[in-house]
Amino acid sequence: MNHIRYIGYSAVHTENFIFDVPGGHDCWLLLLTHTPALFFVDGTLREYPAKCAVLFAPRQKIYYRACGSTYENDWIRFDSTETYVSTLPVQGRPFLLPDPEYCHSLFQLLTWEHTMPGLNSERTVDQLLRVLFTKLLEACSLKSSFPHYHSLLLMRKEIYNHPQGDWTVPRMAEQLHLSSGYLQVLYKKIFGTSCMEDVIDGRIRMAEDQLLYTDKPVSEVAEQCGYSNLEHFCRQFKKTAGLSPTAFRKQADASEQTFLYHDIQLAPPAQ
Repeated sequence: MNHIRYIGYSAVHTENFIFDVPGGHDCWLLLLTHTPALFFVDGTLREYPAKCAVLFAPRQKIYYRACGSTYENDWIRFDSTETYVSTLPVQGRPFLLPDPEYCHSLFQLLTWEHTMPGLNSERTVDQLLRVLFTKLLEACSLKSSFPHYHSLLLMRKEIYNHPQGDWTVPRMAEQLHLSSGYLQVLYKKIFGTSCMEDVIDGRIRMAEDQLLYTDKPVSEVAEQCGYSNLEHFCRQFKKTAGLSPTAFRKQADASEQTFLYHDIQLAPPAQ
């Protein structure tokens, strides 16, 4: 069971901001920082970077303050009897989030569900909190952090969302202010695949969708998926999908016709 007492996101404070509750709250407090901040951890005031999360248990000492011209965070004060909250291995100590935008979006959704409740808001809030704490558990369980991880993750999301873009290794490296060689080594180490393999996979998935659900000519599909050369598109498509674009579409059409045929055969005979 979870009960949100108060929640908000993107709260901005001045450089003089200090939050000091020696005896802690009588509920849980979860923060997601958007700017660097000072936190009292293990008897010492330490500076932590932006894009950190920190969970304070009930009655745990809370002290944090701004360390720049402004301090900004998302926060939620809540009651919970869920073990996924109480067993989070890191409590009272900020830890970096590899995908802070994802967590920030969950804070926004939780805020809207809490402040503008609907018929299923209680269930929705529970599910959103479960997802949020799953992401937090993944983040605090990371054994090591890679340089430029966050920037690479944002770029990978953009590749998946717009694979038809003009993606080349030199352009990607320039965007991240890295050398082409270092980008490729780092990308492969973090994600287990190369940046151009991600581009190709994204383009072929888009092409499969276009071939299945539109009647566009193959040449138009190729162009919309980021290929200026039709032969190059056909070669990459067959290498990835196992069939040429034309054969892929024909196979899909045949499967649909077979389905329709069986559907008709199963219909009861006319009386």
